[in-house]
Amino acid sequence: MADVVYAFINTPILLRALLVGILVSLCAALLGVSLVLKRYSMIGDGLSHVGFGALAVAAVMNWAPMAVAVPVVVAAAFLLLRISGSSRIRGDSAIALISTGALALGVMAVSVSGMNSDLDSYLFGSILAISESDVVISVVLAVLVLVLFVFFYTKIFAITFDENFAKATGTKAGMYNMLIALLTALTIVIGMRMMGSMLISSLIIFPALCSMRVFKSFRAVTICSAVISVVTFVAGMVISYEFGTPSGASIVCVNIACFAVFSAVGCIMRRNRA
Repeated sequence: MADVVYAFINTPILLRALLVGILVSLCAALLGVSLVLKRYSMIGDGLSHVGFGALAVAAVMNWAPMAVAVPVVVAAAFLLLRISGSSRIRGDSAIALISTGALALGVMAVSVSGMNSDLDSYLFGSILAISESDVVISVVLAVLVLVLFVFFYTKIFAITFDENFAKATGTKAGMYNMLIALLTALTIVIGMRMMGSMLISSLIIFPALCSMRVFKSFRAVTICSAVISVVTFVAGMVISYEFGTPSGASIVCVNIACFAVFSAVGCIMRRNRA
């Protein structure tokens, strides 16, 4: 274990991945609770596909990936939120429409340009894809997400549990739903380079679901989700380093194991109460 710690501390690329990953894990876990409770969790999956399309086109055109992906994914988040509120197109249909279209566009761009060797790193993530400039942008955006979440915590709590009541009390639910969409979009973008477009949404879903197996209060679930997300990320990174497995897939597998443990603990607790 000491060798692993030494390797992470003394290898710049691993240290960068660890720093960005911990921040992304915190952001994803905090937002994940609201997204799961509001049944918006699939928005994260849809936005990750949009992000893949944006990153692929940026790479083909030799543009700065993050500079292209951030505004595109944020715009897609607002569009999905607006369409989801429309009675003409159901939310899940809108997500499928936009996400599959963006994914197809990204695959076509990479294929036509002859960059097929980079396709796996965009789809499934790679710690080698994280540059120093990506780290700077990611840290700034992650801190922004965390600060905004903490500052508007009470409003996010209100619209998560009872949006109609929040509206009745004067809370601008639409504005805070857009804030959640914005924060989710930023989290997706900064985490995609490492986790990949196919796996980044797992950071949003699994910690929240694990916490809900055991805890009931919003605050307890949020805190537990943050702890689970960071621990599973670090464990996944260690497994990836030790066994040479993809970082994103390793982190997801640890999350699956964690979900199984919390589900078992939740069942035992319910039986004891009965």
